Amino acid sequence: MAENRMMSLAALIRARDEGNADPKLMVALSRDAIARNDAVIKAFAHLPAEPVIGTEGPLAGVAIGIKDIFDTFDQPTTYGSPAYEGHRPRVDAAIVDLARRRGATIIGKTVSTEFAFLNPAVTVNPHNHAHTPGGSSSGSAAAIAAGMIPAALGTQTGGSVIRPASFCGIAGYKPSYRLLPISGIKHFAPSLDTVGLFAASVADVALLAALLTGRDLGAGPDEQPSDRQKIRVGLYRCALLEGADPEMRAALTKAADMAANAGFDVGEIGEPEAMALARDAHANIQNYEAGLACGPDLALYRNQMSQLLAGTIERGQAISPEAYDEARKFAKRGRVATRALFGEVDILLTPSAPGAAPHGLETTGDPRFNKLWTLMGTPAISIPGFSDEAGLPLGIQAVARFGRDKALLSVAAALEQAFKA
Repeated sequence: MAENRMMSLAALIRARDEGNADPKLMVALSRDAIARNDAVIKAFAHLPAEPVIGTEGPLAGVAIGIKDIFDTFDQPTTYGSPAYEGHRPRVDAAIVDLARRRGATIIGKTVSTEFAFLNPAVTVNPHNHAHTPGGSSSGSAAAIAAGMIPAALGTQTGGSVIRPASFCGIAGYKPSYRLLPISGIKHFAPSLDTVGLFAASVADVALLAALLTGRDLGAGPDEQPSDRQKIRVGLYRCALLEGADPEMRAALTKAADMAANAGFDVGEIGEPEAMALARDAHANIQNYEAGLACGPDLALYRNQMSQLLAGTIERGQAISPEAYDEARKFAKRGRVATRALFGEVDILLTPSAPGAAPHGLETTGDPRFNKLWTLMGTPAISIPGFSDEAGLPLGIQAVARFGRDKALLSVAAALEQAFKA
């Protein structure tokens, strides 16, 4: 097994700011960890011989892994597909450029599943190499969990940030739709594709988001939610919950109890029918858009695609515009219901995944608990802190109203502390 002592972004930044570590040393720590661990974990698709080390800016010295779905001008960008082997874009994706301007070191490209869809890649779960790390942001999550890097970028179209974060026992944050720029990626479903962030803990991922964007996202160590008794936390009783593994259901119940003990106003809340129907509409929206966005690839590279990907694109192209428009209507009604629901509650708690990471590398797991929130555009985060009897991680997903990212991160940080108590 790879070493699982994770790097704390906050600790590295603090050491740098106190003069105890310079950017070159910080990056060297990651390069050494990668050299020792990645031959087994297989989290990286490409590693530059000599990465350009950022020495100025809030992320100076921070080695960040970039999912191989984002364009990078100085490293290959293959989108997880042999069809794009050796592909070199002329410019960075917007979020990669932003990371560079903030001083981050682009330490390498992390493994993505093919076109960030469901076909599994080669990466293994650092907690047990016989289990999947999840997908499609497989390498980003595994690299954090294996202690190789303190920060990574991913994307989510269904559950590709929250699910691998849960499986790997780290924090994965899917911001409100378009809080982070999405231009410069290989799109699968443009109205769903969302940039996400990974770090070891909620506090670390909140700090990463704040330093990367320059936004006030409640990332300070002293920024705990005030008046906890006025913050309404709802255990979300959706129709899917009975299908979760017993250990995950038990973890969710325990998480709600711990939230109550930490002073939050905790209760249960049911799922409106409009939101359930919206979740069911996700597939038609995703696949129709994939038929358009990836149609040119299918036309030229059909023989270099997996049957899973090619078949999904073909099915998407067979969806009628009328069926797509109908699905979008369900999504709109779901968003109206979501806004109303968040009039009754501030934070929702749900499973991050149906259970722990499945055995075997033939699947990346089930995104059923994530699709709705991607479609709704609401911010979500997987909070680590639980595990099953075999020691595999179980993440708890917290969700907030669109645009309430700061509140979500603040409450999630407090919950993470409660889970550890």
